[in-house]
Amino acid sequence: MPIDIYLNVAVGGILAGLVYGLMALGLSVIFGVVRVVNFDHGEMMAIAMYASLLAFSLFKIDPLLMILPCAVLLFGLGYCLQGVLINRFITRPEHSQFLLMVAIAIIITNIQLIAFGPDARSVQTPYAYDSYQFGRLIVDADKLYGAIAALVVAAMLFAFFRFTRLGTAIRACADNYTGAQVVGLDVKRLYALTFGLGCACVGAAGAILMLSADVTPQFGPVATLQAFIIVITGGMGSMVGALLGGVLIGLTAAMAGLLFTPSIKAMFVYGILVLVLLFRPQGIIGKKTS
Repeated sequence: MPIDIYLNVAVGGILAGLVYGLMALGLSVIFGVVRVVNFDHGEMMAIAMYASLLAFSLFKIDPLLMILPCAVLLFGLGYCLQGVLINRFITRPEHSQFLLMVAIAIIITNIQLIAFGPDARSVQTPYAYDSYQFGRLIVDADKLYGAIAALVVAAMLFAFFRFTRLGTAIRACADNYTGAQVVGLDVKRLYALTFGLGCACVGAAGAILMLSADVTPQFGPVATLQAFIIVITGGMGSMVGALLGGVLIGLTAAMAGLLFTPSIKAMFVYGILVLVLLFRPQGIIGKKTS
């Protein structure tokens, strides 16, 4: 098989992996600060995908133009969910948090099933079959646009946490919950803001993913599991690790589909997860806990 085919498939996998990484980035942010495992993460992304689908079907709005509206929509939903409901479970046992998030995920999935039915739906943008050639490399336009958008959103989130006072306050809550309370920070409000930001990431990822994927109500649980694999591989709570894990998983799935058969891509993805858990359980970027 010509080397060009391997190169093109690998680049396609990396570009897709950046979108997966943005999806997982939201999960990593939520866990890293709030210490709540968001089991309805994929279901939240499905909400954004359906919102993009409706906007395209009714008004012919490109999914890329829906990145900001979907991010705002999911931010508001996440902020309200954390502020009204999840904050009440912060100090409760982990199994109570788990049951709460799973219950929310099931509710969201069933609402989507009632509203849209079980059939897969997609959008057809004018550039769906366009591509760019860089020497011997051919890149699909939708994957390239999606990867660039994912990098821009991720960079904005990194900048927010690194260079703003509000981002610094959120990082202080993550580092020392009690200390943040002592110095007078409104921890519950900051937790709600963080959960909203994590949901905004997955909202943006959902709009981007609508360029190249079908959406069904059953998509949510699959995406949630994929996000966990990426976050665990990259390092739980690490933002850089989430992006790196997404690229690794995207590349692995693409190459496995080329070298073997697309139906067994998941086997290799889970194989990566098993190897990480065996030899580096803290993840590629994660730090060991004492």
